[in-house]
Amino acid sequence: MNEQQISAYLQENNIQKIKFAFADIDGVLRGKVIHSKKFLDGLKNGYGFCDVVFGWDSSDNAYDNVTLTGWHTGYPDKPCYIDLSTFRTVPWQDDIPFFLGDFSGDNQNGLAACPRSLLKRITAECESLGYHPEFAQEFEWFNFKETPQSLSDKSFINPQPLTPGMFGYSILRTSENSEFYYDLYNQLSQFNIPVEGYHTETGPGVYEAAIMHSHVIEAADRAVLLKSAIKEIAYKHGIMASFMAKWDENLPGCGGHVHQSLWSADKASNLFYDGNGVNKMSELHKQYLAGQLYCLPHIIPMYAPTINSYKRLVEGAWAPTTITWAVENRTTALRVINTSEAYTRLETRIPGADTNPYLVMAAALASGLYGIKNKLKLETPQTIGNGYANAGNGKIAANLFDASVAMKDSAVAKELFGAAFVEHFTQTRFWECKQFNKAVTNWELKRYFEII
Repeated sequence: MNEQQISAYLQENNIQKIKFAFADIDGVLRGKVIHSKKFLDGLKNGYGFCDVVFGWDSSDNAYDNVTLTGWHTGYPDKPCYIDLSTFRTVPWQDDIPFFLGDFSGDNQNGLAACPRSLLKRITAECESLGYHPEFAQEFEWFNFKETPQSLSDKSFINPQPLTPGMFGYSILRTSENSEFYYDLYNQLSQFNIPVEGYHTETGPGVYEAAIMHSHVIEAADRAVLLKSAIKEIAYKHGIMASFMAKWDENLPGCGGHVHQSLWSADKASNLFYDGNGVNKMSELHKQYLAGQLYCLPHIIPMYAPTINSYKRLVEGAWAPTTITWAVENRTTALRVINTSEAYTRLETRIPGADTNPYLVMAAALASGLYGIKNKLKLETPQTIGNGYANAGNGKIAANLFDASVAMKDSAVAKELFGAAFVEHFTQTRFWECKQFNKAVTNWELKRYFEII
């Protein structure tokens, strides 16, 4: 809908309130409910939003190490612009109209810390080269018989999974909670998040959903909304959904893999496919893949943004540890899928479910385009067999601090995303490390309390 159609829709349906939101640096949705008059008045010039939303962490603790905002700036309002193309209604909240926004609007040089603005800028670059970027993200998450209050009361210790046992692709387990299981699918569809595949994964109470592919910005919008929507729908059923990368060391982690391909501008041809090429890969596909391999060490925090992310990236846990690629190999960082022309794509397997979809897709697209623009050759051999055993091209950083140091000092990262974004983002990751380093964990209590 355009502005006139939206205005008419609100008037005809006597709608008095609008909900809008945007993603912060961690991918957490921040937003407001506003009166329809304020909504219409702000369509051109935006809506003032305190920029503390980019000056604090996921627990609302203010950073003391960033320059973009802080006590030194007074935390002023910055204009947030609604994207009318994101219009949908929230079926589990009386169909209240909902929009996503960002801090750039039509200006691609928006607030450096705004993830959606960054993705828009990289997408514009991609399209200026004549390519249509088609993306999708898939998520695994754990479901628990808990509420925020019950879990807080037990200090987040021993949450009760929705179902017991390791039962991937189970038809039986989904029937046990079928009301919740199918409500998720139906409500997501009504919320304009079409799910391509949906099933249980290995682990107690684990589900996986793959979102249908679409233009990269719409794909990221769908992904960030899926995470929030699943949590909200789960609340309605007395369930908590967690997208934490790894909540238990003895269980598999939660992936957030990204699938991508470049198409002709008219979307008629998949430019990654060459029926006569080796592995049916076009030269463009090889350059894109080479770009991701080359840039990986410089941008790991965008794929693994939390302390916990690196607990998932361990050998034998269905998550990669080496800078590798292969055709149809789930032990490598990058997996080429070439079953048909329509579905030929690259899967970036490093991201977990805890990632910010805008930053993950910006990282994947920008690094792939780096390979195309620099005509990089795919010189890294395809991994045959176990990717964990192939460290010849390097290993993924083992922790957030080392990964953030590499990104902060990287000329490649600054070329891809701009120095202002790299500075702000890496400082937020160092802040995350600082918060963890001063915390006393349950592991420390069990290990040292009595014995030492």
